[in-house]
Amino acid sequence: MPIISVILGEGRTIAQKRELCRALTDAAVAAVGVKAEQVRVVINETPLNHYSVAGVTFAERDERSLKEAPSE
Repeated sequence: MPIISVILGEGRTIAQKRELCRALTDAAVAAVGVKAEQVRVVINETPLNHYSVAGVTFAERDERSLKEAPSE
């Protein structure tokens, strides 16, 4: 029984998470030859302040992007 664990930055819609679960299930079925009913997907949502690249959190990156965006 495959168990697929996903760490995902918060902010995705329920529809997006459902589609991710379907796509991962389909991929596991195709790759390892199990039944869809045997596949488990666990999504752990991480606050953007808890995830960083090069010392900058994703929340900081988003804040900077908003400040640098041209005004309409």
